[in-house]
Amino acid sequence: MNKKEDLIDQDLKQEGIESEANLRPEKLAHFIGQKNVKDNFSVYIQAALKRNEPIDHILLYGPPGLGKTTLANIIAREMGVNIKMTSGPVIERAGDLAAILTNLKEKDILFIDEMHRLNRSVEEILYPALEDFALDILIGKGPSARSIRIDLPKFTLIGATTRTGLITSPLRSRFGVISRIGYYHDEDLQKIIIRTAAILKIKIEEKASIEIAKRSRGTPRIANRLLKRVRDYAQIEGEGVISQNIAVFALKSMGIDDLGLCEIDKRLLLTILDKFEGGPVGLGTLAASINEDRETICDVHEPYLLQKGFLARTPQGRKTTEVAYRYFHQNQHQQYKGDNSSLF
Repeated sequence: MNKKEDLIDQDLKQEGIESEANLRPEKLAHFIGQKNVKDNFSVYIQAALKRNEPIDHILLYGPPGLGKTTLANIIAREMGVNIKMTSGPVIERAGDLAAILTNLKEKDILFIDEMHRLNRSVEEILYPALEDFALDILIGKGPSARSIRIDLPKFTLIGATTRTGLITSPLRSRFGVISRIGYYHDEDLQKIIIRTAAILKIKIEEKASIEIAKRSRGTPRIANRLLKRVRDYAQIEGEGVISQNIAVFALKSMGIDDLGLCEIDKRLLLTILDKFEGGPVGLGTLAASINEDRETICDVHEPYLLQKGFLARTPQGRKTTEVAYRYFHQNQHQQYKGDNSSLF
């Protein structure tokens, strides 16, 4: 066992984590990566505790799988308060949100995932709740209708979204803290993988953890998922230890290359290169061509391809870049030549 694994084992003992049921860190100090975000929240939390006030309303945004829900739970624990968790699509009517808000206690945290999918009528109820800690409810109909105001306990709303652009300006302006959660560096992902392996009691070599980390698309959720699947190969094809050779073999068998591209990523790029001569091509046309959902392309595949420079968005549609041409010409040409003979 190397020094890095020793340090992680010590951290796990301090956290009291012993089983697969609890892979999420429970303290801000144990949250790996996102240093700037951690440092800022450490200040916000300490200041709120010193004033004996609830922490200000928080909006967390960024791609899925980066730890927004984990951060919300950590903030609740650090503040020593309860957290109520729900999601935008679940809150269908204003009455649903009113029932949740009136059941909160002083300084409690309400976490709403997929904030951008809140119904507009529900969203309007939030405005006075966030600013004045009050609910404006209309009773009756017609000329006899009257509005009453119900006071709410001072609470904190933590909203999470993968599409901050879809959140209206009036709602976004009512958050005191707006924080972006970005993709992770490979070094941080490697630490996460070693930590998860220790929790799951998986023996893994350092070089193997590096192989998994660099193919995890900068996302801890993907890193943990790949680790579990590589573990399966280690148990069946190896001796229960994840070595570099086992990791490379397993990831290749799953269709994941050195850069973390999966088969759908490659099919998407090849479709633009071959069928549409590099683009531009509209999202609807592209989705129909590869038989994938538009939302899946936008939320799962495009962000990483854009980050790595394989894809470009233009007013006319999606285009492949020189990086994509070089990638297939150097690494994948022979593999795909049979199905895409007109590509080169």
